[in-house]
Amino acid sequence: MLVYVVKRLLMTLLVLLLVVVFLSLLVHIVPGDPVTLILGPRATPDLIKQMRAAMDLDKPIYIQIGHFLWNILHGSLGTDAITGVPITKLIGAALPHTLILAVSSLLLAILLGVPIGVYSATHTNSLPDRILAILSISATTIPSYVAGLVLLLIFAVDLHALPAMGLGKAGDTVDYIKHLILPSVALAITWIGYLGRLVRTSLLEVFNETYVRASRAAGISERLIRYRYALKNALIPTVAILGVGLGSLMGGAVFIEIIFSRPGMGLLIYNAIQVRNYPLVRAGVFVVAVLFVLANFVADLIYTYLDPRIQLNKRMA
Repeated sequence: MLVYVVKRLLMTLLVLLLVVVFLSLLVHIVPGDPVTLILGPRATPDLIKQMRAAMDLDKPIYIQIGHFLWNILHGSLGTDAITGVPITKLIGAALPHTLILAVSSLLLAILLGVPIGVYSATHTNSLPDRILAILSISATTIPSYVAGLVLLLIFAVDLHALPAMGLGKAGDTVDYIKHLILPSVALAITWIGYLGRLVRTSLLEVFNETYVRASRAAGISERLIRYRYALKNALIPTVAILGVGLGSLMGGAVFIEIIFSRPGMGLLIYNAIQVRNYPLVRAGVFVVAVLFVLANFVADLIYTYLDPRIQLNKRMA
């Protein structure tokens, strides 16, 4: 197990290194000079030179990559060239709101998607199963930003039932939760449908396993077989996909935070892209990439721990 963890950790570090390289190349791939776009056409050559140095664009790419990695090792992501504020401070203020949104959406997807999948698997080919199948498949095809706009129009504009924009009053937890409901639901809809179908398929496969048929032949109650034995094994693929799900929700939060004007990582990166604030874009995307890779890394370890067959295959290899 230790060797496997070390290998996965090295792969994770390699992926993050490639992300840093790509982000460093991105400013040279995207058309237009970010310094000229920030300062405007009337900027003096000296001011352009100073801004280029502040954004670390006056050096070769490999030196830019080295500086960025060196700053990361020292707990820094650089300084915002426009405001002069440390980027870690800007990200530290925005990141918690994005994490809360992504985690709450994932929990909502689990709380609704898993029961839907279990009910469908235990009532196969019934009318409710067919209705849930249609709803689940429809949910998986709805982009989060479309769901966000629809929910915004219905519950905020037409019904005035829930707030539309921002985070709510500072220090008011109840108001914060109210402002979180619509973005969380919009972000979770796709994953509710996906988890529902995944759990249904996995559970039906487990029902056909030999040990389930043997348990039924031994007279064990159907309820005990379903919820104590079968469901545990059926949820293993779901656990494996949750890391990808959290990373996907972090990416989807970019659009949702723009729609609902939530000051999270999505809105921070979007505003930085608008003004070509390259250091802030690079640092923000890197942090999101780190969270995505770590979520997959943890989910992979949990999956390996839960499924004994993986351990056996590694020993045989």
